[in-house]
Amino acid sequence: MAATSTLNVPHLGGISAGYAFATPYDPTKPTCILINSMCTTLSLYKDQFTNTELTNAVNLLAIEPLGHGATSCPTEHFTSWDTAIMTLQVMDKLGIEKAFALGTSQGGWMVVRMALLAPERILGLVLLGTSIDYESSDSRSRGAWDAKTMLTPFYEKWCSTTPTPDFVVDDVWCGMVGSLGFGAGVTAEVIQFWTETLKAVYTGDEGRKKLKMAVACLLERDGLLLRVRDVTCPVYWLQGTDDAPFGTTLPVEQIKWFTSSRETTLTMLEGGGHYLNATNPKEVDAALLQLVSRYKA
Repeated sequence: MAATSTLNVPHLGGISAGYAFATPYDPTKPTCILINSMCTTLSLYKDQFTNTELTNAVNLLAIEPLGHGATSCPTEHFTSWDTAIMTLQVMDKLGIEKAFALGTSQGGWMVVRMALLAPERILGLVLLGTSIDYESSDSRSRGAWDAKTMLTPFYEKWCSTTPTPDFVVDDVWCGMVGSLGFGAGVTAEVIQFWTETLKAVYTGDEGRKKLKMAVACLLERDGLLLRVRDVTCPVYWLQGTDDAPFGTTLPVEQIKWFTSSRETTLTMLEGGGHYLNATNPKEVDAALLQLVSRYKA
C-alpha cells in the first residue's frame, strides 16, 4: 500500500507528498523521519509502526520519496536532492522543527542530503543497507552492484514518446524489488504484497513516467564522499552481511568519511538483507531507540 494521506509543499512548483504517522503526532516526543527504499512505499516500515516500545518513545513519520507511492509533482524530472528538500518542507508544514532521520537503501543517501542541507534540524541519522557513493568503478570494485548494467534495460523499456495509458509494471521488476531487498528468505506472500503494491502505484502513463524517473534518480545520482565531512550529527550505520547491492566492504570504508559527526557507529548484522528494517527489525529498532535516547533535543 502507498500512503493514503498527502500534503502539499512548494518545491518543484508544488509537490503532493505521501506520508503517514505511526501514531497521532505528539509534540512532547522526538520525531524520526523514515524514507523508504527503491520502488517501495511507506508500508516497508510496518514492523516499526507496530512496535509499541518504539512508537511510545518516538513519533514515526514515514514520507514517500519523489517517484514513489502517493508522492507526485508537476514536473517529470527530479533528483534525490529534491526529495531531501521536499522532506524538510513536509517537516515545516507539520510544525516539526527538528527530527532524527532513518533511510533504507536509497533512503540512506536521501537522509544524508537532509543533514547536509539543514544540519541544524537533523538530530541524528540511521543508515540501513546503503552507500554514500554512486555505483562508480571504485565502488563496484569493492562489491557494489552494477546498477547501470542491470537497470538500464528497464529504463529504456519505460521510455516512450507517446502516451501509454495501459502501462502496468511487469512481474520481473516486481520480483526483483522483493528478492534483492528481502534476500533469500523472502516469502511468496511478501513478493505478492509488493507485486500488488507496485502494480497499483506504477500504472498508466503517469505511473510509467514516475517509475522511469525513480530509476534515473538512482542511476544518475551524485556521490557524497566529499560532502559528508560536513555532516555533524551522529550517524548509526547498519549493514547486513547478505546485502546484495552494496556488500560489506563499502560501509566499513565510507563510515570513516563522516569526520565531523558527533558519533559514528557501524554494525554488521549477520544474515541481514538489504532492507534491514524488514529483515532485522529488532536490531534496527534498538539502534534507533539508542540514538534517540542519547541525542534527543
